[in-house]
Amino acid sequence: MNKPLHVVILAAGAGTRMQSNKLKVLHQLAGLAMVDHVLQLAQSLKPVQITMVFGHQGEQLIQHHQDQNVNWAEQKQQLGTGHAVQQAVKFFNEDEDVLVLYGDAPLVQNKDLANLQGQQFVLTANLAEPTGYGRIIRSGKYIDAIVEQKDANPKQLAIQEINSGIIQAPAKKLKLWLNQLSNNNQQQEYYLTDVIGLAAKDGSPFIAVQLDDADAVKGANDMAQLAELEDIMQQRRRHEQMKKGVHLIHPQSVDIRGLLTCGKDVVVDKGVIFEGNNQLGNDVHIGAYSVIKNCKLASGTVIEPHSMLDQVVTTGACQIGPFARLRPGTKVADGCKIGNFVEIKKTQLGSNSKASHLSYLGDAIIGKDVNIGAGTITCNYDGVNKFTTEIKDGAFIGSDSQLVAPVVIGTNATIGAGSTITKDAPDEQLTLSRSRQRSVEHWQKPRKK
Repeated sequence: MNKPLHVVILAAGAGTRMQSNKLKVLHQLAGLAMVDHVLQLAQSLKPVQITMVFGHQGEQLIQHHQDQNVNWAEQKQQLGTGHAVQQAVKFFNEDEDVLVLYGDAPLVQNKDLANLQGQQFVLTANLAEPTGYGRIIRSGKYIDAIVEQKDANPKQLAIQEINSGIIQAPAKKLKLWLNQLSNNNQQQEYYLTDVIGLAAKDGSPFIAVQLDDADAVKGANDMAQLAELEDIMQQRRRHEQMKKGVHLIHPQSVDIRGLLTCGKDVVVDKGVIFEGNNQLGNDVHIGAYSVIKNCKLASGTVIEPHSMLDQVVTTGACQIGPFARLRPGTKVADGCKIGNFVEIKKTQLGSNSKASHLSYLGDAIIGKDVNIGAGTITCNYDGVNKFTTEIKDGAFIGSDSQLVAPVVIGTNATIGAGSTITKDAPDEQLTLSRSRQRSVEHWQKPRKK
């Protein structure tokens, strides 16, 4: 029977090479902070405890995770990875296994760890270019020691199997080995890797578990490395979607910054960005260079190129774009058409309603079979308060109209082009407001001076 699992996440590094005021582990990767990927991995392993070790700019980390159920352990001085884990010892229970993860190494996946509970191990990888990593010294599957780059001799530097830094051990033994650590090395730091040698001397050696994907050990210490991690993460996500049947026309140009769930026969064109949690039904088409954020798009929805959708729900097959911007609170029914240069905010459109071009619809309830002419604006804001415009079924709004909320446009009503409507328009009637047309005699065009 496996012991309860306690995950320790090391996130105390200063990250000076990032050249940023933001804590290193809070820099984003595929739409989440690096440390959030690690925390999600930890949570997926169903631990009984998670302890986060913080240090430099720690207030940023605590604020970022204020809603998470984690223990907080402060590393006031940066004295090495062994010293960092020592700060978490006060939370150890002796019946637990302790897994150590790193807040700036977000590419490890659940499949790398899920079958290792109850084992005492070190995650390793074979790298063609191992410079900078600790080398694995082993006898068979058991590890004799891990030698850091700066302390390695030429023979050890030639070894290509490297230490990921991720280890798991029984809490009782790990606590004992941590107490024996020394800083007698070039960096004068307490290395967590020295625990492995101490374990071997005690006759309880760690086993080496080599990762199938060597990229999983990579971390980010500067913006260039962060960009490399982004490429790896995006490649993984695109591959996952294509294996599920999503047609990415130009895969390397698509970014998935969050969760993406797709039905069958979904097509995504070049340059599309998905952010947050998006759900796409069957036969959804996303046009080139569109941005889709936290949307739920029903089967048959077509998004034309260069459109931006944020927290939008479609409830049936409809067409949106090109160059449309749909903001939070927009709900679009089947048969609707939202055309180019239309902006919509907090508005519901009923079946078969259309706003084909050059309009702003905010805080509106629009019925079915409504036609919104070009240049129509719902004037929803008086400078202090927002008000609602209601347009009932079958209404026709002429081009260049202003509907000053709060106002109701009746069923099958027609609004004449160029009208400013400040009062409710009755059902079945033509309503318009225009100045009397006249021509000015003797008027002359301005001339260039």
